[in-house]
Amino acid sequence: MLRRTLLAGLAAAPALAHPARAATSVIDDIRARGTLRSGLSTFVPWAMRDKTGALIGYELDVARRLAADLGVKHEPVPTAWDGIIPALIAGNFDLIIGGMTKTPARAESIDFTEAYSFSGVAMCASKKTAPGLTSAAAFNRPDFTLVARRGTNAVPTAQQMMPQATLRQFDDDAQALQELLNGNAMAWLTSTPKPAFAAIDHPNELYLPTDKVLVGQQDAMGLRKDDPKALEVLNAWIAARKQDGFLAERFHYWFEGRTWLPLVQA
Repeated sequence: MLRRTLLAGLAAAPALAHPARAATSVIDDIRARGTLRSGLSTFVPWAMRDKTGALIGYELDVARRLAADLGVKHEPVPTAWDGIIPALIAGNFDLIIGGMTKTPARAESIDFTEAYSFSGVAMCASKKTAPGLTSAAAFNRPDFTLVARRGTNAVPTAQQMMPQATLRQFDDDAQALQELLNGNAMAWLTSTPKPAFAAIDHPNELYLPTDKVLVGQQDAMGLRKDDPKALEVLNAWIAARKQDGFLAERFHYWFEGRTWLPLVQA
């Protein structure tokens, strides 16, 4: 019943008066095209390739359900993370549905919905290069090197919390993790739950200095500026999916366990 009510509301949602985009909402574009194009980048377990090469993960489940509720098909558009906001503005896809954290800097360029997922930045450390440390503050040393993925919230977190350390940035998390495993860094900062998963996968090489997140973050959908109709429709959808438990159930599946691991490419 809740889903039918939402669908009826989405179908009937009026275009809100706005001087620049009154009749050009991305919601209208999606319906006219019959396809929702979501921009994303691969982050385990947000979005990743399964053994057949298909994209799976939390963000894919979210985007597919949103598309189904809008009565359209879903088309994921993989995009380099450090260029995903310019790609959205350029119209390469309709929305960013890719675990993007709402920040003031990003909000200068695009608008955000209400948060539909809650995660944070955490860290794991090398037993070889930084053994036995029990706090993030212990890594704030000029002789320490940290690694993180370029363009993620882990970068300002490291810069603010551990300014004395050297921060090296990589294009993807796999490169950053490998640098840590190779003994060329003391710690890797990234979004949860990846540090915990890495410590489980490499128990002889890695450990968690703290089991607390360094900073919490609210992850939301990103959309082009000045589209009040889309914000209204998407926020209503997020509220409904929180209420019926869909978002919580999918988050639990992807972030609080790894029964999905056999599906993923090695």
